[in-house]
Amino acid sequence: MPETARSLTYAKLVSAMFLWGGTWIAGRIIAQELSAPLAVAAIRFLIAALALAVVARLGTGRIPLPRGGRAWGVIWGLGFFGIFLYGLCFFFGLQHLPAGRAALVVALNPVVVVLVAWLLGQEKMNGRKALGCAVALAGCLTVLGNGDPLALLRGTIGLGEWLIVGCVLTWTAYTFIGRRATELLSPLATTLYASLAGALLLGLAALVHGDIAPADWSWRVWASMLFLALFGTAIAYTWFTEAVHRLGAGHASVFINLVPVFAVLQAALLLDEHLGLPVLFGGMLVIGGVWMTTRHS
Repeated sequence: MPETARSLTYAKLVSAMFLWGGTWIAGRIIAQELSAPLAVAAIRFLIAALALAVVARLGTGRIPLPRGGRAWGVIWGLGFFGIFLYGLCFFFGLQHLPAGRAALVVALNPVVVVLVAWLLGQEKMNGRKALGCAVALAGCLTVLGNGDPLALLRGTIGLGEWLIVGCVLTWTAYTFIGRRATELLSPLATTLYASLAGALLLGLAALVHGDIAPADWSWRVWASMLFLALFGTAIAYTWFTEAVHRLGAGHASVFINLVPVFAVLQAALLLDEHLGLPVLFGGMLVIGGVWMTTRHS
């Protein structure tokens, strides 16, 4: 790869991480202004799906269609776990927790994926990975306990913390279903149809809840939703996928460790959030443990 193209790829990759960090700030703004942000979540993924459809049309000249019941089953699984359930945990969790602290908890995702893959016999465990998992889990407990790693044992973890843990679990399910999806569809098509399925489920939930009033949403809510849809989903996903194609999945995935860092910095700048030193230390443990667990020797 020419040096200029490689530099541009790295710039887009880091920018994608910056945008993903910003999704926590946008989500926090929406969660603080709306008691039931289900309609916002539904519209977000609908817009994201439409944007991805445009990208697919411009890139390949056509929008690929899923074929067979197996492909549709995978899509609905992705939409249910990675869009619908994750969206519920994400927005309602951010009603209770600061954006930076929540992002540090979700940074544990790669470690949980490695642990589940090991339990399922899909990946091998070694000393470095085991130590990394232990360090990251200790850091996560510290962040969850707002500086107290024993808070979970004492039963003082609140609803917001459990909901953000739900983000980790639902995204882990999405990751493993997504691996099966890559055998049937391209990554872009997978995200496109999963977003549509999730948007439909979120829309139905919003209708059941009955709290849909887009005319009453502030400009901050609309701006945050559009940021989530266009920048946090369509653009960031496209740039990350391009980096995976050019640099390899293992190399590109290491940069995901930047997401909680960007989230904490943006939360401090835009939302005036200031996390205590014990929480920041816990976050450093999470990021360090994830790096140890996922790096390639």
